[in-house]
Amino acid sequence: MKKISFKNITWIDFENPDSSTTRYLHENFDIHPLAIEEFVTPTIRPKATIYHNCIFLTLHIPLYDVVERTTYAGELDIVITKDHLITGHDHKIFQLTDFFEKLENSEGKRRNYMSTSTAHLLYFLIESLVESCFPRLDHIHKNIDVIENRVFAGEEKEMVREISIAKRDVLNFRRTLKPQRSILESLAQMKTPLINSELKAYYQDLVGTNTRLWNSLESAKETIESLEETNNSLLSNKLNITMKVLTIFSAVMLPMTVYSNILAMSADIPFGNNPYGFWIHMGIMFIISIFTILAFKLKKWF
Repeated sequence: MKKISFKNITWIDFENPDSSTTRYLHENFDIHPLAIEEFVTPTIRPKATIYHNCIFLTLHIPLYDVVERTTYAGELDIVITKDHLITGHDHKIFQLTDFFEKLENSEGKRRNYMSTSTAHLLYFLIESLVESCFPRLDHIHKNIDVIENRVFAGEEKEMVREISIAKRDVLNFRRTLKPQRSILESLAQMKTPLINSELKAYYQDLVGTNTRLWNSLESAKETIESLEETNNSLLSNKLNITMKVLTIFSAVMLPMTVYSNILAMSADIPFGNNPYGFWIHMGIMFIISIFTILAFKLKKWF
């Protein structure tokens, strides 16, 4: 548990909340039991609930798995009362930790962010989390640019997996981000003494930021899907060329194979006693192959 206070406002952060967290909240706060229960229970869907003396929120923050190279949702549970902001999360959320440490190390930031109300502190926290998504989006767009360059550099086979990884990353990012808009809109529309009317415009601004993120993700989705189609077309074209070459080679060899089989069926091979018989037959097969190629060219088969 980490705690930071300034004037009448306290922020308490729990990493990996458990049964001891439940006891602590029951013993030290007059929070609705349902809010405490939800605080320590994993939630699949984001939610926002108003209780008689607090607000409970569940947000999902887009986090990045370096090993799997994809985005995943990190759950952040939040309870705000008149004097306390309480957060809990199972995964380490770098953006939240960084914001907490900035407040710890700077009295000026505590004065700016923790002087008014817990709802103001919540706004600055959510703003920090939302804004941190833009560098991740920039990384996705740079990765797409690299893939595009390599696709047109002749590395289509290598890019099949890279495109799939990029598509999964964008998909997981979208799946994490999309439900957050409804939560931000709920905060902007909540009728509770904990959020005063002038602060609602700030939460509405977060909705606009979320929309910009979503539009950028839509652009990345369309781009990577177009790149996948282009890559598949280039791969298909290369495969067609390879099959065409193999087919031509087989067609040229077929008459020569028939000729050699006919010779094998005869007990008395023409020019069998001629010292140049082998080269004579090789010349005949060469002439047959040239004739076959010319016939294909006349038919415009290649």
